[in-house]
Amino acid sequence: MRDDRNAGSVLPPAVWFAYSPDRKGAHPQMHLAGFSGLLQADAYAGFNPLYEEGHIREVGCMAHARRKIHDIHVRHPSPTTTEALRRIGELYAIEADIRGRPAEERRQVREARSRPLLMGLESWIREKLTTLSRQADTAKAFNYLMNHWPALCYYAGDGWAEIDNNIAENALRVVSLGRKNYLFFGSDSGGDRAALMYTLIGSCKLNGVEPEAYLRHVLANIADHPINKIKELLPWNLDILAE
Repeated sequence: MRDDRNAGSVLPPAVWFAYSPDRKGAHPQMHLAGFSGLLQADAYAGFNPLYEEGHIREVGCMAHARRKIHDIHVRHPSPTTTEALRRIGELYAIEADIRGRPAEERRQVREARSRPLLMGLESWIREKLTTLSRQADTAKAFNYLMNHWPALCYYAGDGWAEIDNNIAENALRVVSLGRKNYLFFGSDSGGDRAALMYTLIGSCKLNGVEPEAYLRHVLANIADHPINKIKELLPWNLDILAE
């Protein structure tokens, strides 16, 4: 998923889906071969080899970290979980204030406002961990944050990064809906075709293009379209507005 509009970018957003038959780490390693830049995701261990050579930088997801605390809070609210959620909420309030501003401005605000809050949150969590049982659910949630702390804090020094990867999570919801509606792809090739359709439809929606109208237009014109100008048929290059 690429969508830098929160950082004031005018580049078109896009989403890309890739199918794999299982969750082995070899698949993202193959899919992202040759990629360099920021990879913002949860702490899935299959991504770890991607960070070893240094051309891909790990950026953590605060939403995943927060969810672990929130789930405990829903079951057994306590002053500790309440305070943790309040502190994380302050970080998100800053993000709401700077959404859509240029990346450099976002970095400056984060350095001035978010960085001190992150430092305070880290100190507070480490202090709380000295008073909690290692087997306590809250301790496990806090340890998740501490184990991934550098990745979770990376966004504070880079205005192009986000505090979480919710943009990608939102794009992925269509897969969950599909599991409920048709359950199986039928074959690996069916999974590949579905990934292609998810990519086209998702990118259309991100760019305000009505997916069915887009597909009709492309199918009607692609046969006669010059192969060296195929980029002209990308969703953000066509004036087919969403209804």
